Amino acid sequence: MSSPWGRYINRTAKVLTENTSKVLRMDGMHASTVPKTLFTFRSKEDLAQYVTGCDADIGGTSSCTLDLGPGGKGRFWGDMRLDVKPGMEKKIKGGYAGFRNRSRPTLFGNITDDISLHKYLALRVRAGGDPRTHTGYFVNLQTDGPVQSDLWQHRLYLRGNGTWEDVLIPIDSFVLTNSGETVSHQIQMMSQRIRTIGISLLGGKANIRGRYELGIDSIKAVNSLKELTETEEPES
Repeated sequence: MSSPWGRYINRTAKVLTENTSKVLRMDGMHASTVPKTLFTFRSKEDLAQYVTGCDADIGGTSSCTLDLGPGGKGRFWGDMRLDVKPGMEKKIKGGYAGFRNRSRPTLFGNITDDISLHKYLALRVRAGGDPRTHTGYFVNLQTDGPVQSDLWQHRLYLRGNGTWEDVLIPIDSFVLTNSGETVSHQIQMMSQRIRTIGISLLGGKANIRGRYELGIDSIKAVNSLKELTETEEPES
């Protein structure tokens, strides 16, 4: 089923099956620390889980697209522009593009991911486009907390040499932000209830503009680099 209702039914059935299996295996008594694949970007069905957005949605002029690249892996690309449309100069600031997974409602509530027993968020990515854009990427986590505008953020450091790489980000290094600003009083992330994971390119504050492209294959939760099972470089 590819319709929203069909995906809702499929998610609900999956949750019911997984919860039943956990009860039978008594998994609740032994929380797992094994590597966990959170998202992949390898098919149209995978990409249907995500939503994109950029400053053009509110009067800017940037663009963004999330599709499959020539090698069958995810590709987030577009133009980062700081200009805004006529009449919007004093109302908004340009220079933003990003994507995140959609909310995953089921009959039993929203699906969230528990990464509390993992040390790192691992992203398999490849930097392309204008080299000036390579320093502007951030990874964003939204928890199932009471303040929906809160985002936990960390810069995505890239080699930028056009090859696929595994970037490990310590989960306890994410910083709490709200409406794009760092929150002065930091609190511990509710990492057992991750609602969305996304990546954004923030060009406004850093005066970054140009054609950007980020290849993305997967997002995982791991405890060491050795745990990453996919070591072969995807097709270019």
